[in-house]
Amino acid sequence: MKLIPYKVEEVAAQSQQQTPEGINIIQAPKVWDDSNRGKGVVVAVIDTGVQTKHPDLAGRIIGGRNFTSDYNGDVNNYEDNNGHGTHVAGTIAAAANNIGVVGVAPEASILALKVLDKNGSGQYDWIIKGIQYAINWRGPNNEKVRVISMSLGGPEDVPELHNVIKQAVAADIAVVVAAGNSGDGRADTIEKDYPGNYNEVITVGAVDNQLKIADFSDSNFEIDLVAPGVQVLSTYLNSQYAVLSGTSMATPHVSGAIALLINLTEKQFGRHLIEPEIYSQLIKRTVTLGNSKKEEGNGLVMLDLAEKVRDIISMTNFEYHAKQ
Repeated sequence: MKLIPYKVEEVAAQSQQQTPEGINIIQAPKVWDDSNRGKGVVVAVIDTGVQTKHPDLAGRIIGGRNFTSDYNGDVNNYEDNNGHGTHVAGTIAAAANNIGVVGVAPEASILALKVLDKNGSGQYDWIIKGIQYAINWRGPNNEKVRVISMSLGGPEDVPELHNVIKQAVAADIAVVVAAGNSGDGRADTIEKDYPGNYNEVITVGAVDNQLKIADFSDSNFEIDLVAPGVQVLSTYLNSQYAVLSGTSMATPHVSGAIALLINLTEKQFGRHLIEPEIYSQLIKRTVTLGNSKKEEGNGLVMLDLAEKVRDIISMTNFEYHAKQ
C-alpha cells in the first residue's frame, strides 16, 4: 500500500496567514460560527505522520501513534518524515493563528496515525492496525474519533482492510478516502484504487480551482463527491508550506467539512448523529458540476448550500404570506 501519487508544486516559508482557495471554494468560513470551527471533533489522519511542532498544527494534535518501522519502530514517535501527512493535516485543521494557513475546521483535533514510512509506503497490516487503533482510541476527556482521513491506496482488494473499514463505519466513524490518481481525463474509462473503491467509504475525486475535473482523478461508480485537489496550499515539513496536487489533497477538504457538519447538524438535531446521517448531511451540501457521475458523484461539496436553500424558502414563505 502506498500514498496516492501526488505532485509537489512548490515549497516555501510563509508567515502571513492565508485562507487557501479550496477552503473558500467549499464555503467553510461561512459555517465556522455555527459549527464552532470543528471544536471537539477528532479526525484521525492515517498517513505518514504529522510534524507535531509545526506552528499551525502544534495546538491541534490530540495524540498519535507510529505503526511503521521508522524510528526503529518507536510507537510514540509519529513525526512526519515525508511531508504528505503534514500537508493533509493542515488542510483539515491548521489553526487560525494569524500565521501560515488556516484549515477547513481550524479548531478540530488531529489524531496522527503514522502507517506509511518516509518513502510513502506501508504494509497492509500497519494500515489495518491504524484503523483499529482509531476505532478504539479514547481521548483525555473520553473523546472518540468521528472521522478517518486516508489519502492512500493500492490496486489490491484486501478483505482484512475492507473488514476493518466496515468496523469503523459501524462505530459511526466517517471514513474519507482519496479516489486515486490513475485517471486519464476520460469519463468513459474506469480506474479502481482501494480502499477508494469500497462502497462503505466516502470517496473523493479532485477538481481544480476553476471547478474542472482534474485529469488525474479516478473515474468509477464509487465516487461520492469532489473537492479542490489542484495546487492546494497547506502545511509542510520543517515548519514550511507547500503547494501540492492530487486526490490526496481533495480528501482532507471533505474530512474537515465533516468535522464542521458534525457540530453544525448535531446542534440542530440536538442529538448524536450516526454515520449514515452524517453522510446524508454531507451529500445535501453538494452541487452538481454537470460532469459524469463516474467523475463527480454527487458533485462539489459546498457547506453553506443547505442554509442558502433554507433562506430562499424562508424568504419565499415570507413573500407569500405578505401578499395574503
